Amino acid sequence: MALEIIDFEIGEAGIDGLVVVTMKQITDDRGTIRELFRRSAYRSAGIDLAPFQQINVTETGKGAIRGLHAEAMTKLVTVSVGAALGAYLDLRAGSPTFGKVATVELRPGTQVLVPSGVANGFQALAHNTQYVYCFDQEWVPGMAGWSCNPLDPDLGIDWPIAVDVDDPAQISVKDRDAPAFATMREERSS
Repeated sequence: MALEIIDFEIGEAGIDGLVVVTMKQITDDRGTIRELFRRSAYRSAGIDLAPFQQINVTETGKGAIRGLHAEAMTKLVTVSVGAALGAYLDLRAGSPTFGKVATVELRPGTQVLVPSGVANGFQALAHNTQYVYCFDQEWVPGMAGWSCNPLDPDLGIDWPIAVDVDDPAQISVKDRDAPAFATMREERSS
């Protein structure tokens, strides 16, 4: 196999400040190296991220959904193993894209930079998908933020795998019982 290099690249995703990133990747006969994070690449793209304060990895079964959660922190998310459909909902009062939803298919090599106040959720598309969250703030119980029901039909998210709302292995009670966007719109608009 010839050496293959994919350069760092960013693109917009339809929500103000939500950025889709192609990580720099180098592949040869031994496999692939992906740059999870290189500060200088982000700076050269005009994005100066605060240092990460916490990094989590979740392992999620195929078809399970986590989110939609919008904490008061910036997140950089990706998958290191498997695949996921990432869903993002702008819950920032006053944002020009308030209420807009964007989806991005995440595979190793694709990242999404999620601004503070934009809800993040995903559905695992492969068994044992490993989803990586890098936070610019440490998560603490009770921190500022919002949750929205990821299955709210008004959001129009086309989750690829059907979800049994009564199966806690597919969706948590907290996420299933989170408010619909119409309720969030009323709260965020007042």
